[in-house]
Amino acid sequence: MNLQSEIQYFSELRVLDKARLLNSFLHELAEEARSTYGPGNEQVSDTAHLRFVNELVHRVTRVLEQLLAEDRTRPADDVVLRMLLSPRSDKVAEKLVLNAYRRAIHGFERYDTTVLMNT
Repeated sequence: MNLQSEIQYFSELRVLDKARLLNSFLHELAEEARSTYGPGNEQVSDTAHLRFVNELVHRVTRVLEQLLAEDRTRPADDVVLRMLLSPRSDKVAEKLVLNAYRRAIHGFERYDTTVLMNT
Protein backbone atom coordinates (compact mmCIF):
# COMPACT_ATOMS: atom_id res chain seq x y z
CA MET A 1 0.00 0.00 0.00
CA ASN A 2 1.32 3.41 -0.95
CA LEU A 3 0.74 5.81 1.95
CA GLN A 4 1.12 8.96 -0.15
CA SER A 5 -1.47 7.83 -2.71
CA GLU A 6 -3.88 6.93 0.10
CA ILE A 7 -3.41 10.41 1.60
CA GLN A 8 -4.00 12.03 -1.79
CA TYR A 9 -7.12 9.95 -2.40
CA PHE A 10 -8.56 10.70 1.05
CA SER A 11 -7.80 14.41 0.67
CA GLU A 12 -9.79 14.56 -2.56
CA LEU A 13 -12.93 13.12 -0.98
CA ARG A 14 -15.87 15.25 0.05
CA VAL A 15 -16.30 15.64 3.82
CA LEU A 16 -19.26 13.25 3.91
CA ASP A 17 -17.31 10.63 1.96
CA LYS A 18 -14.36 10.98 4.35
CA ALA A 19 -16.74 10.35 7.23
CA ARG A 20 -18.28 7.35 5.44
CA LEU A 21 -14.86 5.83 4.79
CA LEU A 22 -13.68 6.34 8.37
CA ASN A 23 -16.93 4.86 9.66
CA SER A 24 -16.48 1.81 7.46
CA PHE A 25 -12.89 1.51 8.71
CA LEU A 26 -14.10 1.54 12.33
CA HIS A 27 -16.63 -1.19 11.57
CA GLU A 28 -13.92 -3.34 10.01
CA LEU A 29 -11.51 -2.60 12.86
CA ALA A 30 -14.10 -3.83 15.36
CA GLU A 31 -14.30 -7.02 13.29
CA GLU A 32 -10.51 -7.38 13.51
CA ALA A 33 -10.62 -6.84 17.28
CA ARG A 34 -12.75 -9.96 17.65
CA SER A 35 -9.54 -11.95 17.27
CA THR A 36 -8.42 -10.65 20.68
CA TYR A 37 -11.11 -12.35 22.75
CA GLY A 38 -13.21 -15.49 23.01
CA PRO A 39 -16.93 -16.05 23.51
CA GLY A 40 -16.92 -15.63 27.30
CA ASN A 41 -16.52 -12.46 29.34
CA GLU A 42 -13.31 -13.74 30.92
CA GLN A 43 -11.74 -14.91 27.67
CA VAL A 44 -9.71 -11.93 26.51
CA SER A 45 -6.63 -13.47 24.97
CA ASP A 46 -4.84 -10.35 23.79
CA THR A 47 -5.48 -7.41 26.11
CA ALA A 48 -2.75 -5.24 24.61
CA HIS A 49 -4.21 -5.30 21.13
CA LEU A 50 -7.78 -4.98 22.34
CA ARG A 51 -6.69 -1.83 24.17
CA PHE A 52 -4.85 -0.62 21.06
CA VAL A 53 -8.03 -0.97 19.00
CA ASN A 54 -10.05 0.80 21.67
CA GLU A 55 -7.63 3.74 21.73
CA LEU A 56 -7.64 3.99 17.94
CA VAL A 57 -11.45 3.91 17.86
CA HIS A 58 -11.45 6.71 20.44
CA ARG A 59 -9.20 8.87 18.24
CA VAL A 60 -10.99 8.18 14.97
CA THR A 61 -14.46 8.82 16.39
CA ARG A 62 -13.22 12.24 17.52
CA VAL A 63 -11.96 12.92 13.98
CA LEU A 64 -15.36 11.86 12.64
CA GLU A 65 -17.10 14.28 14.97
CA GLN A 66 -14.77 17.07 13.89
CA LEU A 67 -15.28 16.26 10.21
CA LEU A 68 -19.05 16.34 10.45
CA ALA A 69 -18.99 19.55 12.50
CA GLU A 70 -16.60 21.08 9.94
CA ASP A 71 -14.24 21.90 12.80
CA ARG A 72 -11.29 23.80 11.35
CA THR A 73 -9.07 22.60 14.21
CA ARG A 74 -9.37 18.95 13.24
CA PRO A 75 -6.22 17.08 12.23
CA ALA A 76 -5.20 17.45 8.61
CA ASP A 77 -6.03 14.58 6.26
CA ASP A 78 -2.40 13.50 6.02
CA VAL A 79 -2.13 13.34 9.82
CA VAL A 80 -5.22 11.12 10.03
CA LEU A 81 -4.00 8.73 7.34
CA ARG A 82 -0.50 8.58 8.80
CA MET A 83 -2.01 7.78 12.20
CA LEU A 84 -3.78 4.84 10.60
CA LEU A 85 -1.44 3.56 7.93
CA SER A 86 2.13 4.36 8.92
CA PRO A 87 4.31 1.34 9.68
CA ARG A 88 4.27 0.26 13.32
CA SER A 89 6.87 -1.57 15.36
CA ASP A 90 4.03 -3.75 16.66
CA LYS A 91 3.33 -5.84 13.55
CA VAL A 92 0.19 -7.43 15.02
CA ALA A 93 -1.34 -3.98 15.57
CA GLU A 94 -0.24 -2.93 12.09
CA LYS A 95 -1.92 -5.99 10.59
CA LEU A 96 -5.18 -5.30 12.46
CA VAL A 97 -5.29 -1.77 11.05
CA LEU A 98 -4.22 -2.62 7.51
CA ASN A 99 -6.68 -5.51 7.23
CA ALA A 100 -9.50 -3.25 8.40
CA TYR A 101 -8.46 -0.42 6.08
CA ARG A 102 -8.18 -2.68 3.04
CA ARG A 103 -11.68 -4.08 3.59
CA ALA A 104 -13.08 -0.60 4.21
CA ILE A 105 -11.55 0.87 1.06
CA HIS A 106 -12.69 -2.09 -1.03
CA GLY A 107 -16.21 -1.80 0.37
CA PHE A 108 -16.11 1.92 -0.29
CA GLU A 109 -15.42 1.29 -3.98
CA ARG A 110 -18.78 -0.43 -4.29
CA TYR A 111 -20.49 2.90 -3.56
CA ASP A 112 -19.70 4.21 -7.06
CA THR A 113 -16.39 5.68 -6.02
CA THR A 114 -13.38 5.24 -8.24
CA VAL A 115 -10.29 4.36 -6.26
CA LEU A 116 -6.87 4.67 -7.86
CA MET A 117 -4.61 2.75 -5.52
CA ASN A 118 -2.27 -0.17 -5.49
CA THR A 119 -3.62 -3.05 -3.38
